Amino acid sequence: MPVLTEKTTIMDADGIRRALTRISHEIVEKNKGVDDVVLVGIRTRGVPIANRLAGMIAKIEGKRPPVGVLDITLYRDDLSQLSYQPVVHSTELPVDITGKHVVLVDDVLYTGRTIRAALDALIDIGRPHTIQLAVLIDRGHRELPIRADYVGKNVPTSSHELVSVKLGTVDTEEKVVIREFVDK
Repeated sequence: MPVLTEKTTIMDADGIRRALTRISHEIVEKNKGVDDVVLVGIRTRGVPIANRLAGMIAKIEGKRPPVGVLDITLYRDDLSQLSYQPVVHSTELPVDITGKHVVLVDDVLYTGRTIRAALDALIDIGRPHTIQLAVLIDRGHRELPIRADYVGKNVPTSSHELVSVKLGTVDTEEKVVIREFVDK
């Protein structure tokens, strides 16, 4: 019977911090400041990453961009495969996103389906001037024509491997690992 085990650690806490620091500088540079920038984290781990980016941007610019929380549960194209009764959380946006530069934040970019669902949800809420994508890990294997504007680390993986981001605010440790199923 296959068991899911950790294969290798690809980022430790310092690596995560450095990647997010770089992304925060890139967001400020690309948007020429943060006056019209709104960070929107996708539940679950995109939210603490968005909050960390906002804190880092505040240190750079002296101004913290607003951070929103996006729940994409009802927008997923695999909803019927997830559960008979999916748990829906609230979407919380502190400002109107119409006309803003929205930076959508997630932990891992894989097939692109989560991001497609997030784009649908955002467009239902308002009409941003631009939507940009920031991810901690891009692992490839896209099924949709979606790419990130800001990437912490590109990690080539097998489609049989899993990439797990563990954050101290959500999990008990802080690291990014590749996991795989092994026969026991």
